[in-house]
Amino acid sequence: MPLLPQLTQARAPLTREVEVVNEHGARETISIPAERDLTVYVDKRELVTLMTLGAQPEWLVLGYLLNQRLIASVEEIESITVDWDVNAASVKTRHGIDRIEERTSKRVVTTGCGQGSVFGNLMDEIDSIRLPAEAGLRQSELYAIVNAIRLKESTYKSAGSVHACALFHGQELQLFVEDVGRHNAVDTIAGWMALQEDATASPAAPAAGEKIFYTTGRLTSEMVIKSAQMGVAVVVSRSGITQMGLDVALRVGLCAIGRATHHRFLCYANPQRLVLDAVPPATPLARERSAAAS
Repeated sequence: MPLLPQLTQARAPLTREVEVVNEHGARETISIPAERDLTVYVDKRELVTLMTLGAQPEWLVLGYLLNQRLIASVEEIESITVDWDVNAASVKTRHGIDRIEERTSKRVVTTGCGQGSVFGNLMDEIDSIRLPAEAGLRQSELYAIVNAIRLKESTYKSAGSVHACALFHGQELQLFVEDVGRHNAVDTIAGWMALQEDATASPAAPAAGEKIFYTTGRLTSEMVIKSAQMGVAVVVSRSGITQMGLDVALRVGLCAIGRATHHRFLCYANPQRLVLDAVPPATPLARERSAAAS
């Protein structure tokens, strides 16, 4: 049996009510996201401070360590204890982290909201990632995913100012996470995935390559690399993609789909993973362009 870490369940309130004055000069009460700082200590050594909503802080910390490649498995962690009274997460490893000072000496500020950061070179070990060749997505499933996100009750709908990420198996929603930065949301999903995969370790459990990752944020190199490290071969975004994000997607064979709203989308990389089984009718403008081209 796998050795799973002991985790607290220190879920914090996601929103708080504040009084504002609207454009008519009237006072009203609204909700805003409850952003808070969480300082992570690994074996009593301060590592990083994350700005987060605090929805699932233990998953966030675990996913952060995995995506930073500071640990290779959840079995390396004995416990993660989050205490919101002091805004700290204490991580206890089973055998320490090898060369942690050297591996955390170089910090890269990312494009993530709230200025996320990663340790070392983003491109380190990128060529060692192997995504399943058979993993893909049907167009009909893509439309179902976009619709599921549209209908999802969320902090964004009640308070705004947050990013959302979600994990799907086909069109089935498995996990929906919101945070002040998309990098936090993807790390939280990575932590949850690692716990599920180690806990089940069953041939019947869906492989990572069969999963689809969705984000409301743009597909930067950081988001693409983290998705690929999680073994996810198809990523869908409501936003677009950066040049470096595209370069990494092409390099690792990841299908990157952006501008996904209603029945519209753009497949930026590896369209062979996308099965066009629900092509919508052409708009009048598209028909005019097609006629002009011919």
